[in-house]
Amino acid sequence: MFKPVPEQGSLPLGRPSRGVIAYVSDQEHPGVSTVRGALQAAGATGAAAGIRVLDDAVRTAAAAADAVEVPVGAIANSLFFLADGQPLLVLTSGAHRADTKRLAELVGVRKVSRADPDSVRTHTGQVIGGVSPVGHPEKIRTLVDVHLAEYDVVWAAAGHPNAVYPTTFAELVAVTGGTPATVAGEQ
Repeated sequence: MFKPVPEQGSLPLGRPSRGVIAYVSDQEHPGVSTVRGALQAAGATGAAAGIRVLDDAVRTAAAAADAVEVPVGAIANSLFFLADGQPLLVLTSGAHRADTKRLAELVGVRKVSRADPDSVRTHTGQVIGGVSPVGHPEKIRTLVDVHLAEYDVVWAAAGHPNAVYPTTFAELVAVTGGTPATVAGEQ
């Protein structure tokens, strides 16, 4: 069983007012609403309540880390690949890159390649830079970088390039049904 993220206000989430437009809005982007609903359905109510909509897009791990004032390694990058043509989501620490040869070995396929933006949108319903670990039209095979476990709180995209939410490594594994794995190549 995973340890859920506590309700908003009890996590060391940085300064809530810095660059935050809103936590919840009646005019919330549909992608963010979908992610919020998926998190709530999975029992991740603390994560759902912690969604932050930022003033500016945070399409890179460095930008996201700066916006929420955490180390870049505490950002869970959502990288979308095709593994022998099948969708594969890799949640990797922002501190390093996923190794496609290692990914192929981990999932038992011949080839893993980055998906094009249209494939990402088709399979996730979200755009690159805002792909969340959850809230996709269909379940996607997911690998979760074990290096994310080094952080008490990690941040992931929330369905839009301007939205992020706090979670934990264990919660990411639980809500995605993902497999913990070492996804980076030799450092």
